[in-house]
Amino acid sequence: MNIVEEITSYIHREYAIEPEHPWMKSPSHMTFKVKEEGKWFALILQVKRKTLGLEGEGEVDILNVKADESFIAIASKNKGYLPAYHMNKRHWMSILLDGTIKMEDVFDHIDQSYQMVCDTPSKRIYRAVQNIPRGKVATYGQVAQMAGDKNMARAVGNALHKNPDPEHIPCFRVVNARGELSGAFAFGGEKEQERLLQLEGIEVKDNRVDLSRYGIKLEEDRIE
Repeated sequence: MNIVEEITSYIHREYAIEPEHPWMKSPSHMTFKVKEEGKWFALILQVKRKTLGLEGEGEVDILNVKADESFIAIASKNKGYLPAYHMNKRHWMSILLDGTIKMEDVFDHIDQSYQMVCDTPSKRIYRAVQNIPRGKVATYGQVAQMAGDKNMARAVGNALHKNPDPEHIPCFRVVNARGELSGAFAFGGEKEQERLLQLEGIEVKDNRVDLSRYGIKLEEDRIE
């Protein structure tokens, strides 16, 4: 089994993902997508050595993966790593598949790339909302902070409006900075958010929740 076969076998075994061959003119090129996101997390390409600035004739297999910017800056100074071929060089890197990089390290890079593609802002927002305790509410700003970016409160509202699973992502527990309910709750109509909050013992008065009583308090390492 050669290196390319080892990689395709690993991705199939770990993620049940088969390679795609989207370019008819380059049938040896392979892409691997995160199913839910429809986005690439790995590409295997055959590229001329001279195109990559390498010595010698012929072509070489490379693997493109996403990586942390700080790691890319360090890795680019080491043999076996290259600036990303035909990808954003801030967020992607190319790995020579010639045995220079150990296979266990190649697999680690694939896993990290997969996780980076999966870890979208919307998913972080949904996980944050799932952590709001029953009988409590959080503001859009608090959800943004819990999701890792206090400046994306507007993105929180957009993500919750597109909530893919209202049964398990309790977006009704999110209110604005004044404790006011959504004026147009997307899942069930105007009064549905109030009804769901009241079912959890939260008092709603004049379309508002008392944050001093029902609002969560964020500490450095926990929610109170």
